[in-house]
Amino acid sequence: MVAMRDGIKLACDVYRPARDGQAVAGAFPVILERTPYDKGAVSRSEISRRALQDPHRREDVAAFFTRHGYVVIYQDCRGRYGSEGVFRKYLDEAEDGYDTCAWIVQQPWCNGRIGTIGLSYAAHTQAALASLNPPGLAAMFIDSGGFSNAYQSGIRQGGAFELKQATWAYNQALKSPSMMADPQRRAALEAVDLHEWFANMPWRPGHSPVTAAPEYEDYLFEQWTHGTFDDYWAQPGIYAAGAYEQFADVPQVHMSSWYDPYARTAMENYTGLVTRKQGPVRLILGPWTHGDRSLSHAGEVDFGPEATLDDNLAPDFLTFRLQWFDRWLRGVENGVEREPAVRVFVMGGGSGQRQADGRLDHGGHWRHADTWPLPETQFTPYYCHADGLLSPEKPAPEAAPRTYRYDPNHPVPTIGGPISSGQPMMVVAHLTSASRRIFLAPARRTAPLPNGLMCSFFKLHRLLKRSR
Repeated sequence: MVAMRDGIKLACDVYRPARDGQAVAGAFPVILERTPYDKGAVSRSEISRRALQDPHRREDVAAFFTRHGYVVIYQDCRGRYGSEGVFRKYLDEAEDGYDTCAWIVQQPWCNGRIGTIGLSYAAHTQAALASLNPPGLAAMFIDSGGFSNAYQSGIRQGGAFELKQATWAYNQALKSPSMMADPQRRAALEAVDLHEWFANMPWRPGHSPVTAAPEYEDYLFEQWTHGTFDDYWAQPGIYAAGAYEQFADVPQVHMSSWYDPYARTAMENYTGLVTRKQGPVRLILGPWTHGDRSLSHAGEVDFGPEATLDDNLAPDFLTFRLQWFDRWLRGVENGVEREPAVRVFVMGGGSGQRQADGRLDHGGHWRHADTWPLPETQFTPYYCHADGLLSPEKPAPEAAPRTYRYDPNHPVPTIGGPISSGQPMMVVAHLTSASRRIFLAPARRTAPLPNGLMCSFFKLHRLLKRSR
């Protein structure tokens, strides 16, 4: 239990190199992951192409790195699982991360150099602590997260609130320490019908599906009701762009994917830091959905054998990170510093035919560059014309405007996109084996949200009904 500056103690598992069951004496570089998803649980981020259905346990990942001369630490975020305190989503991660690093470098088994890892929220925790430039931080591997500006992408999209924050709050409140300690309140939360709640908006504090978990309701409405970019959105942990000058100048990878909610964050953090830091700073963008870097397909299309991280960028994800940390934490001359600054997967070029599994052969290949946007990129504005076509030519001043109707009560179905954390409101299913269509189906009804924003969520049964 590691004490933070306010006295709250956070739970850590510390794995040290050992021989014959005894810790080896000496100081080693440290790899740190800070997570709200239980430091002792299996992490869905630790998959490989060879074991897609069997993610590595965290102790197995720790064993891999300790065999190579690292101490590995997993920590529960404040208010989650074994840690004390009240959980405020994202907002305590900068200071708690800083204090954790300050504690680590004081330990006799630490040589003063810390690397950070983690997917999604565990990527957010990395960028949060880096925004305060903590002692000992020497390298990072940020995977699908690390808010550049959560108002524009991550909590809100261009200012519009992401309702995945509501489903995440409900699902994670069920696993919170306060719920686990109070069977009656947990039972009340389990009895909530989210579909009914989403069909009857707006909500208000004290009248929401997470009312039984006040700390989750508090942060949810705090995010939801700050409808303009104000001081709330400029806090460390959710606004790396406001901290680029003091952001840790360490070797760092910003990795995401085209079908991930955090592709924008990765690109903005890369462009915001690469010219300000000695780095090196790296950008990797694959054709994956959230964290699925070992899959060659997304939805109905397959991008070919080059699409996976495994066997293309590295033998596997464990080896990829080991090479990065060996170079920058242990000084191993393995050539990592000569790798391209930017690696992006360009989709397309396949046959377009259906494969044996029913997916389309879309194809693709990796492209390497030293800058982003890619060299010779030309930005061209296109304008909508009266005939419905797009053209680089501006419409005539007297041209009739184009209009469209948007009804959030009857949203257009989607076959997917950069979404996450939507269960049970957003679900994915094959409607028919013949068409292999993947849909997210609209909820029964939605209503205006606070500050006038219109959003809609998705439920399966209506599209299933329509498909019959």
